[in-house]
Amino acid sequence: MATTTSHHDTHATTAQGSWSTKRIAVTALFCALAAVCTLFIEIPLLPAVPWLMYDPSGIVCLVAGFAFGPATGAVVSIISYLPHIATASGFWGMLMAIIATISLVLPASLIYQHDTTMKGAILGMVAGAVVSVVCCILANLVMTPIYAGMSMADVAALIVPALLPFNVLKVLINCVVTGFIYKPVSKALADNE
Repeated sequence: MATTTSHHDTHATTAQGSWSTKRIAVTALFCALAAVCTLFIEIPLLPAVPWLMYDPSGIVCLVAGFAFGPATGAVVSIISYLPHIATASGFWGMLMAIIATISLVLPASLIYQHDTTMKGAILGMVAGAVVSVVCCILANLVMTPIYAGMSMADVAALIVPALLPFNVLKVLINCVVTGFIYKPVSKALADNE
C-alpha cells in the first residue's frame, strides 16, 4: 500500500514549517556564525564606555528569525551565547547577551511572520528595538549590581550617558544591516531547497 504525504503530515523531515533536516543544519550554521561573531568580534561603540562592546551576532539571530521564524530566531539567540559561560563575561554576560538579543529577535520575527513585507520587517524591527532597549536597561539595573559590585543607583546613573545610547546604537546597527540583507539571504536559502 502506497503512502502519500498530505499537507497535515507533521514529520520533522517532511512538513514545510517544521524542523526539517535542512532547517536543523541551517540553524546550526546560524548558531555557529553568531557564536563566532560574539566571541571574536568586539567593537567599542562609545569611547566614554569602552567596556560596552558591540558584536554583530544580533544581525545573524535576526536574519535567522526572519528566514525561519521566531522559534529559530530564539534558538540561535540562546545557543550562540552559551560559549560565553566559559569566557571572562561568564554566566552574567551570557545571560545579558541572551536577554538583549532574544528581546529584539522575538518581537521582530513574530511581527514579520504575520506580515512578510518590507513594512512588516520594519514594524517588527522597530518593535523589537524598543523591547530590546527596555529589557537591556532593566536587566542592567537588576543584574549589574549582582555581578559588578555596583549599587543600583550607580547603574541608574549610567542609563542616560552610557546604557541608553549604547543599546540604541546597537539595535540600530542590527536592524539597519538586517534590513539590507535579510531578503537576499532568505531568497538564497529558499533557492537551495
